[in-house]
Amino acid sequence: MSAADRRLPREFFARPSVEVAPALLGRHLSYGGVVLRLTELEAYAGEVDPGSHAFRGETPRTRPMFGPPGFTYVYFTYGHHWCVNLVVGEEGSASAVLVRAGEVVAGHDLVRARRGPVPERDWARGPGRLGQALAMTKEHTGRDFCRPPIGEPIDLVVSEGEPVAPDRVRVGPRVGVSGPGGDGSAFPWRFWVDADPSVSTYRPGVVRRRRA
Repeated sequence: MSAADRRLPREFFARPSVEVAPALLGRHLSYGGVVLRLTELEAYAGEVDPGSHAFRGETPRTRPMFGPPGFTYVYFTYGHHWCVNLVVGEEGSASAVLVRAGEVVAGHDLVRARRGPVPERDWARGPGRLGQALAMTKEHTGRDFCRPPIGEPIDLVVSEGEPVAPDRVRVGPRVGVSGPGGDGSAFPWRFWVDADPSVSTYRPGVVRRRRA
């Protein structure tokens, strides 16, 4: 059975981000011959979440987040990283799940060529590295990863994989989010597989000042 045949339905993603994110642990994200087992994700909740890109409303950049669930939102950060998000929740809510880390389970040669001479545990350890491992760019935003494979194969698929047992799921503050959105007591919205070597290191957010 192909990944497209085992893909998660749109109904799976039509839930609050804090429900979808932990449920994605252990699932598979496939694109262009590379398959990742998801090990770390973060939930974001649009205009009610000060850590979300959509907190201040819709912009051309964030428009995919305001659409229906089951689409991608890929953004550029820090001048050289593309980060992959999965849009969830109800249409208009701008909720999304950031795919922070994963273990490469297929397509090793492709990822090795893209990531260079780094340890395999670091191939997709962190959202920027993960985006590079999948060769994601701006053109991959707004992709429907839940549509039926009619006429042509789905290029990006989130499939069943092997869900992680609840006792292996860890919860904490989101990485690199400054201000109220980084408050771990109010937004403990990072979810990861306990002791998995592909999970990234936690770092608190830092307020970046604009240059004069």
